[in-house]
Amino acid sequence: MYDLPPDLPRLRTLRTWYAMWLGRIDQAIKQAEEKQRAEELKAQRQVTATPDWVVELGIGQGAPAVDVHIGGCHMAGKRCRTISRDEAVQLISQGVNACTHCRPDTELGILE
Repeated sequence: MYDLPPDLPRLRTLRTWYAMWLGRIDQAIKQAEEKQRAEELKAQRQVTATPDWVVELGIGQGAPAVDVHIGGCHMAGKRCRTISRDEAVQLISQGVNACTHCRPDTELGILE
């Protein structure tokens, strides 16, 4: 046999040592698989969690509405909140800007 020791006690020690490492490796594989599954689920939830409509808010007290966007619009800033279809129609009717990139007014059927 290759470079293994010939005596039984050392062979058993090696067997125990490698069994321990195999257990640690299996545990690390399990943790990596769980982490990968969690990341996939998180990505899937983010895709399905895109709202239909968002309003971009301004800066300052009361944070006035600035623009209405279709959910997922790349032009929407960080200060956004989800709104319903009715709120989007109402905001655009009240004079809040409709994003010129995603065109929520066209999607909502509001033609000026």
